Amino acid sequence: MARRHRHRWGQRLARGVGAALVLLAVLAAGIVVVVLVLVRSEPPKVTAERCVVQIDGTSWVLSPEQAGNAALLSSTAIRRGLPARAVTIAIATALQESRLINIDYGDRDSVGLFQQRPSQGWGAVEQIMDPVYSTNAFYDGLVKVQGYEQLPITEAAQAVQRSGFPDAYAQHEGRSRAWASALTGFSPGALTCTLREPSGPGSAPAFTARVERDYGALPASSSTGEDGITTVVLDTTPLAHGVTGDQERFAWAVAQWSVAVAAEQQVTRVSVDGETWSRDTGAWAPAGRVLPAGEVRVTLAGDA
Repeated sequence: MARRHRHRWGQRLARGVGAALVLLAVLAAGIVVVVLVLVRSEPPKVTAERCVVQIDGTSWVLSPEQAGNAALLSSTAIRRGLPARAVTIAIATALQESRLINIDYGDRDSVGLFQQRPSQGWGAVEQIMDPVYSTNAFYDGLVKVQGYEQLPITEAAQAVQRSGFPDAYAQHEGRSRAWASALTGFSPGALTCTLREPSGPGSAPAFTARVERDYGALPASSSTGEDGITTVVLDTTPLAHGVTGDQERFAWAVAQWSVAVAAEQQVTRVSVDGETWSRDTGAWAPAGRVLPAGEVRVTLAGDA
C-alpha cells in the first residue's frame, strides 16, 4: 500500500510540475505580447522645433514662429535697400517689445510685433496687426533718425519707440546681430532649423505669395513631379539691382530666409550654390551639384 501511495503521489507531483511549467510558458508568452504591443503603440519621438544661427561657436536660438517674423524684418530691409544694421535694430526691438511674435495685446493699446499704439499715431489696430505694415512703419521711423547706423541699439530703437524702458533693447544685441547677419547673407550656412515632419503638403502658390509679400516681384517658377513633390526655383539676380552687395550674398539671404519660413511653408529642402539644407537632418551639407549663380531651389512637401 505504501508503495502504491508513493506512486500516486509521484504522479500528482509530476502533473503539478507540468501544469506549473505550462502556466509559466503562457505567462512568458503573454509578457512578450504585451511588450510588443507597447513598443508598436509607442508614440513617435517628438522633435523639439527650433531655429538656430551659429556664428563663432555661439548658437542663437529662436522658435520657428520667431524665425519667420525675423525673416520678414530682414527681407523688408533688403527690399528697401537698408543695411544689415537696420535689421539688427529691428529684431532687437521686436524681441524686447513682443518676443518677436505678432501679439494682439500689450501695455495699454499697444499691439503687434513692435507694440505700436494706435493712440500714438501708428495707425489703426487692423493695420498694426499686419506685420508687413508694422515693419515698414518701424523702418519709416528708423530712417528718420540721423546717423542711426552708428548709434547704439538702445538709442536707435528708443528714438523710434519712445519706450519707458530704453535700456532694455541692449540685452538682445548679440542674438539680433547674429540673425541679421545670417538673414542678410553675410553669414552663409549659419541658419538652420530643426523641425518636425511636415503637417501636410506644401503649396507653390502659397510659398511664392510669401516670397512676393516679403521681397516683392522676385522671379519664380515651380514644377511638381509624379511623386507630388513640388520644387520652386527662385531667381535672386534682380536683388542685386539697387542694393549694395554682391549676388552670392543675396542668394544666401533668400536661401536662409527660406529655411526660416520652412515650418510655416512645409519646406523640406533648400539649395543654393553648392549647399543644401534638409529638413531630415536640420543641417546644411554639400549638394550633388552647384546651382547657377543667383538660383535658389526650394522643395516643398508632397502628399503623404
